[in-house]
Amino acid sequence: MSNIYNLFISHSWIYGDAYEKLIMLLDNRPYFFYNNYSIPKNDPVHTNGTDRELYDAIKNKISPSSVVLIMAGVYSSYSKWINKEIKIAKVEFSKPKKIIGIEPWWSEKTSTLVKANADLIVRWNTESIVSAIRELS
Repeated sequence: MSNIYNLFISHSWIYGDAYEKLIMLLDNRPYFFYNNYSIPKNDPVHTNGTDRELYDAIKNKISPSSVVLIMAGVYSSYSKWINKEIKIAKVEFSKPKKIIGIEPWWSEKTSTLVKANADLIVRWNTESIVSAIRELS
């Protein structure tokens, strides 16, 4: 029996295609099973909720997760929510959550914010990502 990994995948819906491609990559990996605790695009807290409600929703989603995956493209440095997700992962739980920064395949540069807070940085490659999840879980 394989382990089932609980993951929170940080994403910006502006860059939703990267999120979708990462999900496909994980879904297509044989012998790798996971629960996705990310906030779905159709969740009304995105559009109708207050910042506090979204913060609490993210905290509730990260809570059961053993690892937080963050796209480490430069755009990450400009997202206020990535800052908050990192803060939640690092300080809101008695045992900080591990963070994996994933350098997107198109990215020339990596977010210094993600680099400074990630436990591991990996390239956009199925085996690198899966190995990092297994190592840090």
